[in-house]
Amino acid sequence: MKITVQNQEAYAYTGGKPFDAALPCVVFIHGALNDHSVWTLLARSLAHHGHGVLAVDLPGHQRSAGPVLPDVEALADWVWALLDTVGVQQAALVGHSMGSLIALEAASRQPERARRLVMVGTAYPMKVSEALLNTAREAPLQAIDMVNSFSHSTWAAKPSYPCPGTWLHGGSRALMRRVQASQTQLNLFEHDFKVCDAYANGLEAAAKVACPSSLILGERDQMTLPRHTSALTTALKAQVYTVPAGHAVMAEAPDQVLAALRRSLASQPTSGS
Repeated sequence: MKITVQNQEAYAYTGGKPFDAALPCVVFIHGALNDHSVWTLLARSLAHHGHGVLAVDLPGHQRSAGPVLPDVEALADWVWALLDTVGVQQAALVGHSMGSLIALEAASRQPERARRLVMVGTAYPMKVSEALLNTAREAPLQAIDMVNSFSHSTWAAKPSYPCPGTWLHGGSRALMRRVQASQTQLNLFEHDFKVCDAYANGLEAAAKVACPSSLILGERDQMTLPRHTSALTTALKAQVYTVPAGHAVMAEAPDQVLAALRRSLASQPTSGS
């Protein structure tokens, strides 16, 4: 689905169903050097079970035109601008890694419009090591290999999505290389990592979130360590789901993540929220 947002063409995958703004809307926001395709299973499942789904490509990533936006705050405003364009007043916001920070900031900026907040593979602060930032700047293809090694706790998919024996490292590496090559104006890998590293408003944002919130974490995540979520969990009064995976939770534990997402979207507001 192509949408004009802030005078630029944007793309959102709708899960194999025409988007219907009258249905409960779920927005999926990808992480650094990814695109909408990391959400395919979750997006299709929700779209075929009563939701209006928008799995976006962020500006300057794959099918969405640039310019690339400079920080989490600008990206959060872009999400609401997209929803304004398609006529959606309230939505559940689901983000992975960098996308989880965007979802958090968006939920804090317009709390009356955020129906649910689901942060997947998240941590706060989401600092990036100087060594990885330098490698992303000087040798991005090498950095892609490093990140894929850190992000996966296994080599191949179990009998599940997308199919038994899928080479998780190879698929993720190919996607990241494709996204990196799609942007010719800057080093997108370095940019996205800097966006994560620079975000400093997480706890202040969490204090403004009014909707039920959940965290879905990989128990073997080496990129966003689960132990770095305690302050965020407390501030959000969030329900935490832990799945047997690394940072690439949607690929490594697709069934468990889908189950946790369904529970998150069905959750009731906590007292006082």
